[in-house]
Amino acid sequence: MDHPLAQEGFGALIARAVFVIVLLLLASVAVRRRIAATNGGIVPDEGVTIRNAAEVIVEGLTGLAQTTMGPEWKKWFPFVGAMFFFILIGNLLGLIPGFGGLTDNVNTAAAWAIISYVLFNYIGIREHGIKNYLIKYMGPSFYTWHVGGKHIHVRPLFFLFFPLETILDAVRMVTLTIRLIANMFADHAVVGAFLLIVPFGVPAIFIGLGMLVCVLQAFVFSLLTMIYINMALQEAH
Repeated sequence: MDHPLAQEGFGALIARAVFVIVLLLLASVAVRRRIAATNGGIVPDEGVTIRNAAEVIVEGLTGLAQTTMGPEWKKWFPFVGAMFFFILIGNLLGLIPGFGGLTDNVNTAAAWAIISYVLFNYIGIREHGIKNYLIKYMGPSFYTWHVGGKHIHVRPLFFLFFPLETILDAVRMVTLTIRLIANMFADHAVVGAFLLIVPFGVPAIFIGLGMLVCVLQAFVFSLLTMIYINMALQEAH
């Protein structure tokens, strides 16, 4: 019997991704309008609202971004924030019976992992230049030559470190993909099983735990991306 993810059409996956994007756009418009209607967001809403929830999440992410990515965090935070909310909504929608998975699909998880990989390498090359950025793949400098006012770092083990560091760098894509798929597939499978066995009462507990897992996995994916960006921004020694 084929795996359910293999039986699913790619078109259905694209439709879910578009649905999540539209949902995020509508939510952002609603939040912006609400902020504009309350003196630029100075007066908080009463109770639990979309705006209040969004503010708590964004404030938490911005604080984490400042700590993790350093002074350059504002340049790249919009991407990390968009990544977080897309993965979060995709995770949560997978808990809805009949909706189908999005982030527990290898196509979605791998796509975000590849985007993350391309982004942090682009940031590193943009910040340091391709020549200086690739130095970090060459291994440690054992001594330095001073020639004509220039400092030349000698890295005799570059032939060992370069392929190793390149592989380890690419492995980040694989680990990001597997971590998200495995956790979300298990999470959605457990919740779905309890919904079938006991339709009322008990599944509510597992849905609550499932929602917590959804938030944590979106957080972990985004946090790791921010860490990789910070590593790319650091100069090689």
